[in-house]
Amino acid sequence: MLSKLSGRQWAWLAATLVAAAGIVAVGAARQEAAAPVPASGFTVAMSIEQIAPRLNVTGKNLARGLGLGLEVSKTKPVQELGVTQEKLDHAVEHLLGHRDAMLKYYVFAALVLFGLVYLVRLGRPDGSPAADRRTWYPRWPYVATLVVAVAVVGFALGKSPNPMEGAVKVFKSMVGLYASPLGKVAAFGFFAFLAVVGNKLICGWACPFGALQELIYHLSVLRKLKKRRLPFVVSNAVRGALFAVTLVLLFGIVGGRKGLVVYHFINPFNLFNLDVETVSIGAAIVLALVASFGFYRPFCQFICPFGFLSWPLERLSVFRVKIDRARCTNCGACSRACPNDAAGDRVAGKMLPADCFSCARCLNVCPVDAIHYGLVGKRAAAPPDDG
Repeated sequence: MLSKLSGRQWAWLAATLVAAAGIVAVGAARQEAAAPVPASGFTVAMSIEQIAPRLNVTGKNLARGLGLGLEVSKTKPVQELGVTQEKLDHAVEHLLGHRDAMLKYYVFAALVLFGLVYLVRLGRPDGSPAADRRTWYPRWPYVATLVVAVAVVGFALGKSPNPMEGAVKVFKSMVGLYASPLGKVAAFGFFAFLAVVGNKLICGWACPFGALQELIYHLSVLRKLKKRRLPFVVSNAVRGALFAVTLVLLFGIVGGRKGLVVYHFINPFNLFNLDVETVSIGAAIVLALVASFGFYRPFCQFICPFGFLSWPLERLSVFRVKIDRARCTNCGACSRACPNDAAGDRVAGKMLPADCFSCARCLNVCPVDAIHYGLVGKRAAAPPDDG
């Protein structure tokens, strides 16, 4: 791949790597300036009112973490509320585990930047004819980026922030579980922005649990099973129904007790803190990863609330997979290459097609060069003469 890049593409690659390194360097500097909160020094003789500010959470959030009602007394020592020291220590550790690592936001942005430039400018060598399409968009840059996402964004930097929590925390702040709703809206806006810049690039290239599922699916096993796809209408209905149930319980519309978050019991990002605190979380992680051997990103397609909320936002994506209707012959090559219904839905012209994770599988299979990844509204250049 690298030997076939034009001089202009080499310049793009160098500039992208420098920009990505600069983004991460700024994030590292900001992370260094943020003072960590020690997990020690909290006792059951203290009240929720005394503990919560030191953890930078609301009293309601701490009460929920302690297994108490949101409206419980915040001034009494937690020991009088039936909280043991062990339970308090566990709640403190859990809440600190949800504190955002500032550096992660910058690494997310750097990975999305690289993915965008690769898809738009680097994956296909300049002047390469359609006859050479099988050499376009080699998998190794994508796989390497996914490995970085899992190793660095996941295990090295911990579970928070991540797109899933970014979506959930907005609604949690509405019931008083966070002191600054605007901060949570801003965090969700950051992830939504990255999803809109390039078609769900944050999910496809940078989300650590999404990346882990992608890497497992990429393995050359269960190929026959991978040819069978779960209909998007089914997976999206399940994902949407779970989101609706979560809101109903979170706001106490059913059950009469605010603050219950269904996703807490199936949050696979706990894996990156090595904190599988409940059987349900462990089961969710194992099921998602095992299913990934035969099905494409099962957690993303069936569970993830950010995936559900960003799905309609894909229609606003500035860069995305585009179909040239004048060239397309409806041969189905891109649909067969796509691991879900995304390419087929776009060829069919559906208004709300299936999630596209910008995986690039469809970009080098079209025999008439009718599918590209680029800026919306910009016409693709005529294909080079194959000779």
